[in-house]
This record gives sequence, C-alpha cells and structure tokens, in this order.
Amino acid sequence: MNEFIRSEKQIRRKQAVRTMICMALLILLSAVLYGCSKTEETGPAAAAGTGVRRQADGYGVSEDKKLIVYTSHKEEVYGPIIREFEERTGIWVEVRDGGSTELLEAIGREAGQQTCDIMFGGGVESYEAYREYFEPYRCKLSDKLDDRYLSPDDSWTAFTELPIVFIYNNKLVSAEAAPHSWKDFLDDKWRGKIAFAAPGKSGTSYTALATMIQVLDMDERKLMEDFVSALDGKVSAGSGEVVDEVSTGIHLVGITLEETAKKRIAKGADITMIYPEEGTSTVPDGCALVKGAPHEDNAKLFIDFTVSDDVQNLIMDQFCRRTVRKDLQMKTAGEDMKIMDFDLEWASAHQDEILALWSELIR
Repeated sequence: MNEFIRSEKQIRRKQAVRTMICMALLILLSAVLYGCSKTEETGPAAAAGTGVRRQADGYGVSEDKKLIVYTSHKEEVYGPIIREFEERTGIWVEVRDGGSTELLEAIGREAGQQTCDIMFGGGVESYEAYREYFEPYRCKLSDKLDDRYLSPDDSWTAFTELPIVFIYNNKLVSAEAAPHSWKDFLDDKWRGKIAFAAPGKSGTSYTALATMIQVLDMDERKLMEDFVSALDGKVSAGSGEVVDEVSTGIHLVGITLEETAKKRIAKGADITMIYPEEGTSTVPDGCALVKGAPHEDNAKLFIDFTVSDDVQNLIMDQFCRRTVRKDLQMKTAGEDMKIMDFDLEWASAHQDEILALWSELIR
C-alpha cells in the first residue's frame, strides 16, 4: 500500500513538472511571437499602404527621420511612392488618408499646432483656397515643370495632370445616346442616372463642377439647380465610386478623372470614356509644404521626389496619369481631347460660395 502511494506521488510530481515545462514554453513562444509582430509593425521600412499609420507605430524612430503626410490619393498611388521614398532616404513616413477637402480643412483647424508636414493629392484649385496654410517652396526641378502648372508664389507643386472626362455603361447606353457635352448632364433624360461625388468631399467633383460652370454660358445658380435636379439628390460616396457605379449599372453615366476611367477599363470594366466636346479642364493635383511643419526638411525632400524622373515615369507607366514635366515624353494618348482655358484663380476664389450653394440645393 505504501509503495502504491509513493508511486502515485511520483506520477503526480512528474505530471506537475511536465505542466510547468509546457507553461514555460508557451510563455516563451508568446514572447517571441509578440516581439516579431512589434518588429514588423514599427520598423522604418514598414509598408505605407495599409491606411492610416498610428503615431505609436513610429516609436523609436528619431524625429529627424520622420515625415507625416496627409493624402487624398488611393493606396495604389501613394503606397509605391512612399515605400520607395522610405527606402531611398531612411525616413519613416506616417500616412493619414482621406478626402482632399476634409484633409485641407483639418490642416486649417490645426494651424499653429501642426502635426502634418505635407498635403499630397487634391486639385491645386483647392490648394489655392487654403494657400495661407502652406509654406512656399520651390522644388529643385521647377525649371523642368510645365509653365501652365506652376504656382505663382510656390505655395504648391504640381504632381500630375488630370483631365475630367465623361463615362457611360456600354451595355445600357449607346455611343450615340451617351453625353458628349457638359450641357447634356442638365437634360431630364439622365435624371437619377448620373454618378457624381459630392464636391464638398471630393476635389475631383469640385473641379468638374467648376469646369461645367466655366464652360456653359448660363446663370450659375440656374445651372447648379438644373444639375442637382438631374442628379435627383443622389451623390456617390467618392470620386472612386463613380466608375464602380457606372460599370455595374447602378448609374448609366458619370463624370470622373481620365486616369480613374482608364485604369478600370484596363481591368475589364465595360465602360467607354468620352472627352467633352466643348473642352475639359486638366487641373493638376499637387503637393504642398504645410506652414509650421515639424519635419520641414524631410517634407522638402519628398516634394522634390514627387516630380523626379523616376516618379513621373512611374505615374505614366502604371497609373495612367499625365506628367507635369515638359522634358518627359507623354505616354498617355489623348489626341482627341480639347483643353479649355480653366480659370484656376476664379475656381479658388469662389469655392466656398459654390460649395455653400451646392449644400443648399442638394438638401
């Protein structure tokens, strides 16, 4: 009996030892996995294209190796550019993405207490409206930029040329019936069938609206009343959704950017793109140094990088965009495109007024 009790106690001891060893191994394994995940998340070379990066992700990175970017670009555009910039410079980039209007408004609210260094993306007519929040900077390659796309006071630097185009669903709209003129979008036959993002959120849509106003010889309020009526109170969540809604048949026609339409057509979207017969605007999007930027020198390096040979060739080769460099050969065809004389100063000066009227009418 005593021998049995001793044997049972020995078994229990062995089981306890095995349990303790297993627990120790689990704790050790958890620590290793936690350490690996922290290394992947916080390293300077971490991928930029995962949306908004938290400030905590930059823990351990010295201030002279940081850059904070607000961008309205999609991840497919800003991701490769930022990753390459990080690799070449060793600078860690924190990204906050969103609509151009909301980001510019955030920069305005943060005046005097800036956490942002760079605004990257959005039409430069919107930059003009917020120029008081930008620090003038002339990039190193300014002499190679197209003269049409130079800021009068260097408050912004052009990034790419972005024509506004019309699109239609090939299965539901014939080429003959499709809109070819800006005034076609005021026709009742398209009522509730137009894809268009709210200009108060989308810089692209504001540019399109300002283009329509400048092209058509109409009373401004009457034009906007007719256009809002044609939309039937329906607006897309963003400019990127315009192509999706037309290609899937939610709407039949839409107004968007050339590059957005071309990329979706290349991926198989059953839509056709049209250049407006009266002419269209080719307002560039831009990049600007925020006044009071905490990492000003790094911001200037980034602006220079956006107009470099490598980046400008990248945007033509992969993003269906047009370069703002006059010394680089254009790789995007658009021979049938008529360019209007877009009044950038007018569009900037009247932006608040136009958006206020839009908000009044769209209710």
